[in-house]
Amino acid sequence: IETKMMLNLKMLVIFTMTNVNTAFVIHHTSSQQTTTTQRFLTKQEPTTTTSSLKKTGGGIPSIPSGELRLFDPNEEGKLSGTNNLQDRILNGAQYNYATYLHPGPTGAVAAPPPQDATLLPAQHFLEHLDQDGALPLNFAKPIAPATATLLGRTRIIADDAPGDIQHIIMRLPTGFHYVEGQSLSVIPPGVDPKNGRAHKPRLYSIASTRYGDVLDGNTVSLCVRRAEYYDPVSGSVDPTKKGVCSNFLCDAEAGAQIDVAGPVGKTMLLPKDPNADIIMVATGTGIAPFRGFLHRLFMEQTVAGHLFSGKVWLVLGVPTTGGLLYKEEFDAMMKNAGPDQLRIDYARSREQFN
Repeated sequence: IETKMMLNLKMLVIFTMTNVNTAFVIHHTSSQQTTTTQRFLTKQEPTTTTSSLKKTGGGIPSIPSGELRLFDPNEEGKLSGTNNLQDRILNGAQYNYATYLHPGPTGAVAAPPPQDATLLPAQHFLEHLDQDGALPLNFAKPIAPATATLLGRTRIIADDAPGDIQHIIMRLPTGFHYVEGQSLSVIPPGVDPKNGRAHKPRLYSIASTRYGDVLDGNTVSLCVRRAEYYDPVSGSVDPTKKGVCSNFLCDAEAGAQIDVAGPVGKTMLLPKDPNADIIMVATGTGIAPFRGFLHRLFMEQTVAGHLFSGKVWLVLGVPTTGGLLYKEEFDAMMKNAGPDQLRIDYARSREQFN
């Protein structure tokens, strides 16, 4: 049937998809003025009579759904007889794309890589988070926080180093994602004794990549310094002046439920240019976002890490050698980095003198 009027092609497609029990396939070609539609009966369908048209309401005989009788992935999906899409439909979550990376009995879906090519694994399931300028923002807000679960924490400075700094790992609720350089808020439990209201949120820089230290894309790590006040006369800690949120986190046990909000942050992100040189300067727990950057570039198997060809210079300031944060990790990164690609300098304020 050929008509000289404009048809709404989008509505036509929706119609054919929603009426999956119909016994015909529609092929359509369109131009600015003309739309051509052809109707083909299936092999199992007998010729439609006037009575059957009335019974089925408009001449659309129904057949059982399934079995790909209305849509053949190999034909309609233009997959050249590979059964690629059909296998995806039938196998669901068990579908393995790697099967189709090399020639098979029905032909090759993708050309094999050159013999001298280096194949590298690359984790990729969260790479979409910051594509095309998009960023994950405010999955939860402080007025309606999400609940995270503390998986573990550990002190990461030596006993002779001043203070207490801990690395904390939390499992986030499903859908709570972030990218390197962003921050999240922690809302400590209880109320502020000064006004009787709930405590205000405390903002912490995220110290892990989007995949988290567990690499499942569902955890977040923080680097938290316990806020304490030492009485100058007695030299002891004054418990009445301790930091509410930092002490809550540094004392929490595994399994503790923690209210969190965020993520936030649009500016302190890794450059998109894989050839860019990066200078990072941090003191103490200010290393948190840079740890995430360095893990992404030199530790994790990601496309961003494989393509990075710039140079990175990190300067980290701490009071003493025992207070060096994540030094073992940074030593491993130095081995992973290319020649002259990563430089790390430490400044120890109580041990180095000019």
